Amino acid sequence: MEKVVEDVAKIIKESNNIVFFGGAGLSTESGIPDFRSVDGLYNQQYKYPPETIISHSFFMQNPEEFYRFYKDKCLGPMLKANPNAAHLALAKLEEMGKLKAVVTQNIDDLHHRAGNKIIYELHGTSFKNYCMKCHKSYTVEDILKADGVPHCSCGGIIKPDVVLYEEALDQNTIYKACEAISNADVLIIAGTTLVVQPAASFVNYYKGNKLILINLSEVPNESRINYVIHDKVGKVFTEIMEYIEK
Repeated sequence: MEKVVEDVAKIIKESNNIVFFGGAGLSTESGIPDFRSVDGLYNQQYKYPPETIISHSFFMQNPEEFYRFYKDKCLGPMLKANPNAAHLALAKLEEMGKLKAVVTQNIDDLHHRAGNKIIYELHGTSFKNYCMKCHKSYTVEDILKADGVPHCSCGGIIKPDVVLYEEALDQNTIYKACEAISNADVLIIAGTTLVVQPAASFVNYYKGNKLILINLSEVPNESRINYVIHDKVGKVFTEIMEYIEK
């Protein structure tokens, strides 16, 4: 085991107040395309740029085109995906009483499906939907079986409970996420380059000296991070769990 991975594993083994902050890198390891990678959705060609399609104004003005893109390029891959080794490790760490919260930028529900209970989904989740008129809840299955734009029984348009461009993050979720981070002894950042704002700025609430980064590529200002591992998140967590459980 690489020295820095062993050091991180030892820190995790000895701590009972860990918070995990994750991004798209976890999802890509489960086969969900990343928006910003070379092969991601932002670098593919559509009638409209993906950034435009997943904006609030576009959703309101052209829900038909939004849902064509959303069902095919967002929901499709998410429904085919399964939790990977990192998701399962985090669920195990919570079960062991070590992990106090998962803060995620992802909307794919994989942390829930892995078994985590305390999850702050900064950008919402595709697996919850609601009527914009009467606020009745709908499942992802309701979205998929609808022909074109899904409508509520009251006639209102159903919207995924995700934060689109031009929309604000949920204030209660922000508060709880930042509170968890500020109270943590150990903060693990994984699968994110920390460039998506305002979510990326939340890690600044951590004031400890056990800040851990697990990411394939480098991120800005790595010098402020105490432990840096450039590798696949699932691989690293597999090694960490082997160390903890031996």
